[in-house]
Amino acid sequence: MDFRYDVIVVGAGHAGNEAAAAAANLGSKTLLITIDMNKIGQMSCNPAIGGIAKGQIVREIDALGGQLGIITDKTAIQFRMLNRKKGPAMWSPRSQSDRKRFIEEWVNCLTSTDNLQIWQDVVTELLIEDGAVTGVRTLLGATMKARCVVLTNGTFLNGKMHCGRTQIAGGRIGEPASYGLTEQLKLLGFRTDRMKTGTPARIDKRSIDFSKMTIQPGEDDFHKFSYLDTVSRKLKQMPCWITYTNPLTHEELRKGLPESPLYNGQIQSIGPRYCPSIETKIVTFADKEQHQLFLEPEGVDSNEYYVNGFSSSLPMDVQIRALQTVAGLENIVLYRPGYAIEYDFFDPTQLHHTLMTKPIKNLFFAGQINGTTGYEEAGGQGLIAGINAHQAAHGGAPFVLARDEAYIGVLIDDLVNKGVDEPYRMFTSRAEYRILLRQDNADKRLTERAYNLGLVKPDRMSLLRQKNQEEDALTDYLQQTLMKAQDINPLMDRIGGSHISQSLHLSELLARPEISLPDLTAIHSGLREQIASISRVQEEVMEAAEIQIKYQGYIQRERLAADKLKRLDTIHLAEDFDYANLQSLSTEARQKLSRIRPKTIGDASRIPGVSPNDISVLLVLLGR
Repeated sequence: MDFRYDVIVVGAGHAGNEAAAAAANLGSKTLLITIDMNKIGQMSCNPAIGGIAKGQIVREIDALGGQLGIITDKTAIQFRMLNRKKGPAMWSPRSQSDRKRFIEEWVNCLTSTDNLQIWQDVVTELLIEDGAVTGVRTLLGATMKARCVVLTNGTFLNGKMHCGRTQIAGGRIGEPASYGLTEQLKLLGFRTDRMKTGTPARIDKRSIDFSKMTIQPGEDDFHKFSYLDTVSRKLKQMPCWITYTNPLTHEELRKGLPESPLYNGQIQSIGPRYCPSIETKIVTFADKEQHQLFLEPEGVDSNEYYVNGFSSSLPMDVQIRALQTVAGLENIVLYRPGYAIEYDFFDPTQLHHTLMTKPIKNLFFAGQINGTTGYEEAGGQGLIAGINAHQAAHGGAPFVLARDEAYIGVLIDDLVNKGVDEPYRMFTSRAEYRILLRQDNADKRLTERAYNLGLVKPDRMSLLRQKNQEEDALTDYLQQTLMKAQDINPLMDRIGGSHISQSLHLSELLARPEISLPDLTAIHSGLREQIASISRVQEEVMEAAEIQIKYQGYIQRERLAADKLKRLDTIHLAEDFDYANLQSLSTEARQKLSRIRPKTIGDASRIPGVSPNDISVLLVLLGR
């Protein structure tokens, strides 16, 4: 059989789905190939989206016209805004999803997308001509031709699962591994290695004694992931529960360590340092007598619960005995034990910022194949890869996000310039410009860029313009309206503040950390009328205006710093620059610059091992 497409996407996980939807919505004839059509958008680990820095990525995906935020809101069974006690740069949305409905919504989304076809099969070979990919060949013998191919293979490339000494080939439980692509890419010169991740046991709700646990309810305010007014949470909201391990738990786990694949030499690959297995926790933090566990529901109609914090590849009998020592889990019944999985990934320094590979033209990588972990990181990469695959297929300009534009830009820049030595996870600390990259302003940062590209439709752009106009009008009102001291001081008495001796603008009052916009609204009738005139989500506009006023000085300083450093990204380096013979550079800089081939001085400055002195040498050589 012979099929022809503009873009082929391999893998229907979070990266593949975003890539396929983006390419198709931009107008490319797109094919999405998946091993199992019943597992499209499967949440292999925790059925939750968002979290610290990850929630910002999902907001950015939505602002760019992606799908993850919309689908998460539609399937949410608990929503929380994390880090509320910190400044708004740290606020991070997180949502627990109904696992089954999450898949259903992804299937509905993709099957109703114009220009998009789905094919159930396994890709075993890439078709390469003159240094460029031209299509794929599948296990069923089909030959698919395309201008661009996006690989989003997740944990399936030579995947191997571990539960004690039991080893099973597969990409995740119940699904086969994918063979052939790694071997072919290695022959083509790609550098590859192995990574490891893991997942906890799934347990039966009916065997849990919740009376011995602490309830963790969700929140029900205006916050969500999608900026669209038409999307909201419709499902029944459910609580999570908190319990703890104890010395008896740790004793049972230690007895099983000789059978642990992590400690008996069975697993040799790189695992995540920031999300360790329970056996790693008791070894690394041997002095701790307890570790927090979260019991999280898998769905409205499901009895399945996820034990967050108890990821393990120990033998199943060890897992059961250890769990039965935890308060509330004494009579626990498992649906299945936890397991670890090893899989192939490729050194991401072999990528351009568009996520096209350097060795093979028109071939793109996104998701765990690049050494990342997490649905959100995968979705962000998939969106950018899908956009750029469409652009490359039709001769369009590359679409790249800078570090001061988006967490997605930070993510990709880190991968391309720094590579990975463990599964990459996004943290707010990775971004130099956190105050610019808040979850509340992702639409202001990115939606117009996506609209100019054609991915965001006019109705969404119209919503943003209306929001901006109403936010500007509220900000202007706050900056221009004076309030007399005698009207302010009753509020100062109520909040324990010092008395005011003269009239102040409302914006000057709001700039004080102890005063909120609702405080001012309660005592100023004109402000109440101004807010009542807001036609969009009033709370969203109020929050945006308050953040802008309270943090204006910080925002301006960070913007100036970003613009100053951004100038280095305008100084380009030739692809054939001879670093190896440049003796004025350090040995490490010569080696890394020769291997990574940065496009700009800015890129070079972010490569670990390239010092400020090395950058100065390059600037002198370039006459700068």
